Amino acid sequence: MGAVLVSGGPWAGDDRGHNDECHARWAASLNRPTAEPGYQDGWYDSQCGGCRFWVALSGELGQDYGACTNSRSPFDGRVRFEHDGCDCFAGREDGSFG
Repeated sequence: MGAVLVSGGPWAGDDRGHNDECHARWAASLNRPTAEPGYQDGWYDSQCGGCRFWVALSGELGQDYGACTNSRSPFDGRVRFEHDGCDCFAGREDGSFG
């Protein structure tokens, strides 16, 4: 299936309703929800957004979501929330996030 075109160019992902629906669906599959009682303090420093294998999506959704590209992670090839995490975290050398 080809890319969705709007006004002669690729869709930029700026449909608020669509993005809100995606966020609600994707948030339901978090591995480590920060609001859960069992969330460990050490996990704050190993969230997806700080992993060298996390690649942000483009457009508005890319402000919070990216794809995991770590072949060792169970989430490889899946869209992940930047504040989620897994046991295969690999921090960025520059310590950046997002």
